[in-house]
Amino acid sequence: MIGFIGMGVMGARMAGHLGARHEVMVWNRTRAKAESVPGVTVSESLQGVAEACDEIFICVSRTEDVREVLAGLKPHLRDGALLVDHSTIEPKAAREMAAEFGRFVDAPVTGGEKGAVDGTLTVFCGGEQADFERAKPMMEAYGKKVRLIGGSGAGQMMKMANQISVVNCVLAMAECLAFADRAGLDMAEAIELVGSGAGGSWSLTNYGPKVLARDWSPGFSIDLQQKDLRYALAAAREMGLDLRGTELVESLFAKLQAEGRGGQATPALFDLVSTGA
Repeated sequence: MIGFIGMGVMGARMAGHLGARHEVMVWNRTRAKAESVPGVTVSESLQGVAEACDEIFICVSRTEDVREVLAGLKPHLRDGALLVDHSTIEPKAAREMAAEFGRFVDAPVTGGEKGAVDGTLTVFCGGEQADFERAKPMMEAYGKKVRLIGGSGAGQMMKMANQISVVNCVLAMAECLAFADRAGLDMAEAIELVGSGAGGSWSLTNYGPKVLARDWSPGFSIDLQQKDLRYALAAAREMGLDLRGTELVESLFAKLQAEGRGGQATPALFDLVSTGA
């Protein structure tokens, strides 16, 4: 039996793919979300997952959430149990968790809700080779690319690099379309033509249509992105890096949060850019 904890936007889809291939037991603080996942067994508690499962996957929001889950599992874990954390957390915390639990892989993902639905996520892994090899066949149920980056914490560091690129591309998308709109150009045409050349990006192709529809439903919310950026900027400061573009995007998202828009999708940044607020 394989355990999976955290039935959010990403975790529920990932657990569903895993359940199509393996016997899976899931747990979520809100039981109804766990019950909505097809092909899995729902546990009453973290203890139930720990006692039944040799491999346990976690997909929650913050470092603090992962620590809470691990504290609930720890007294009941089976001998040799492997923990795989798909949450995006502080790299330092991932290293501390690996030191405490031994068999622990930090394995944040990228690819968004669409990647989770399609089972085509990229998974950045940090940990021991043997633990990675043990977990990899299971992660391939929802991961198109599952890669061991390095030792403990390396998966989280690669996810930070990913998020730095993502948010700067979101800003570029928002500025591109705001400029096109202000110039009287057709934004749909801008998405098509700019997207087919050197100015193209995943953000322009996937978020551009959301801008056209003014659809700010997450997906991936500004609040979650800001959490990731805090981790990324803290890691950058520890390394002596000044990430000015990322700091700018973080400050712009903070303005949207102050307006009560933290639960909206990140392409809502277009509104801020297009109005010059």
